[in-house]
Amino acid sequence: MIETPAEVTIPCADFDVALLDLDGVVYIGPHVVDHAERSLARARERGLRLGFVTNNASRTAGEVAEHLCELGVPAQAADVVTSAQAGARLMADRFPTGSRVLAVGGPGVGIALEERGLRPVQAVDAEPVAVLQGFGRDVGWRQLAEASLAVRAGAFWVATNLDATLPIPGGRAPGNGMLVAAVAEAAGRRPDAVAGKPHAPLMGESVERLRARRPLVVGDRLDTDIAGAVGLGIPSLLVLTGVTDVATLLAAAPDCRPTYISSDLRGLLEEHLPAVRVAEDEWSLRGSRARVTDGALEVSHVPGRDGWDDAVRCACAAAWDVPGIDVAAAAAALEAGRG
Repeated sequence: MIETPAEVTIPCADFDVALLDLDGVVYIGPHVVDHAERSLARARERGLRLGFVTNNASRTAGEVAEHLCELGVPAQAADVVTSAQAGARLMADRFPTGSRVLAVGGPGVGIALEERGLRPVQAVDAEPVAVLQGFGRDVGWRQLAEASLAVRAGAFWVATNLDATLPIPGGRAPGNGMLVAAVAEAAGRRPDAVAGKPHAPLMGESVERLRARRPLVVGDRLDTDIAGAVGLGIPSLLVLTGVTDVATLLAAAPDCRPTYISSDLRGLLEEHLPAVRVAEDEWSLRGSRARVTDGALEVSHVPGRDGWDDAVRCACAAAWDVPGIDVAAAAAALEAGRG
């Protein structure tokens, strides 16, 4: 059973496992995110166990762990949970051992199926009972065509995730959601199930594998990491090192709002006050403030990263308390003032 603390001050002290997204949180492509290596090391020293939970199904858990080690973040395969593993479990719960499943994606998809006693195949001629579709940098027309034919013929279809994009150095690239959409258009229907965030299978698999009792979801995406946490009632920390910018955060719907916000993974080590103070049309936290004037949001903050983070938290509290206010100028000012 998951135990959620009633009030949290320092994440690394009050949770037992951080369920960390990878792309945009720990690394972007071949590069570690600023402050990630040291912050995670210090969090571990203070007793927080780290689990690395990714919607990216292209690599095996062992390959992900090896990449993390190369970046200076020690990890073992047992610390990593992928959407391919969650998808393979869905298949294993539905079909008997040895069933043929069309594997679409990188090596992580086929290996996850094998780990669950299923037989990955590459062509519709093998008469697969199901299709497991995940991301792979080398996925091309032929694999998508085979998947489309199998799905149209009635194969049970699981998508590892529906992320439309993924962060890469210099910007964003099409994600698995784009590839799934291509198969859906050709096959004339949507997947029967989705394993990855925000859907429950990956989160549930992660909590079970990592034996988490007081987990904290840490991510950079509102629509996957944070929405998945909200759906399962797990507290979450949003870090602004990936795809979510301030304007997107201020516009977050209630089912995509994080419990805690930080510019980066240093937020695991720092005190998060229980609430922003509200007085009339002003929201304040330590020396930072947000104010609504003539229907528009204004922000101010003390110098330094801590003040900037508090200003973002105040701005979110104001934007979420007063729907419909103009947040464009405040969002732009915060982005411009980010250190």
